Amino acid sequence: MVEQRVGESVVEQLRPVTRPRLYEVIVEQLCSYIADNAMTPGDRLPAERDLASKLGVSRASLSQALVALEVQGVLSVRHGDGAILVRRPTEERAIKALREHADRIPDIIEAREALEVKLAGLAAARRSEVEMAAIDAAIAKMESEVDAGDRGVVGDEMFHEAITTAAHSSLLAKLMHEISGLVRETRIESLSQEHRPRQSLEGHRRIAEAVRQQDSAAASRAMADHIRLVSDVALLRNAD
Repeated sequence: MVEQRVGESVVEQLRPVTRPRLYEVIVEQLCSYIADNAMTPGDRLPAERDLASKLGVSRASLSQALVALEVQGVLSVRHGDGAILVRRPTEERAIKALREHADRIPDIIEAREALEVKLAGLAAARRSEVEMAAIDAAIAKMESEVDAGDRGVVGDEMFHEAITTAAHSSLLAKLMHEISGLVRETRIESLSQEHRPRQSLEGHRRIAEAVRQQDSAAASRAMADHIRLVSDVALLRNAD
């Protein structure tokens, strides 16, 4: 009886073996490359085409890994400059941070849906002409970024901040501020996907038009649609 209980206890302690996902393997390889080449902050990684060829992976998979390191503050990926090292990573920490980020995304999406849909409706009801001008300026900023081949992160951030300001809700604004760092993670993740910057920009235009018309219901619907779109990120699609 004792042997059986011991055997059962051992079995209960076993856990399924997890298989590293491709983007995790690529992150590990990139960390090794940075260490092996004694790279220091400010150094530039090889062009994506060359890196993908050396690793034997698609540029899409490599891009996902680069974005994962950018979210962690390891790299800065800028249009025309490639990936520049910001700080040297360690493989173990990078993979741990990557998995934690992936686990956080659904919660961040839920929080954005709860807060920003309400904020859009309030902005439509309460916005001033000055605040409407700030919303339009944010759209123009993002459009200029996207037209230049960039992702539009700055304009995107400006837009959502302008909507929050126009809502005139101090408590909701405080809550948005509390999660702003987490939202920035998902913003970078989302806008790094092909065609997403332009799609996001169009979503902003629909929200802005509803706010301009002071149609709270339409503004809320447009924001809900927008968040559903930008929440579709590769990291979650590749989570299985």
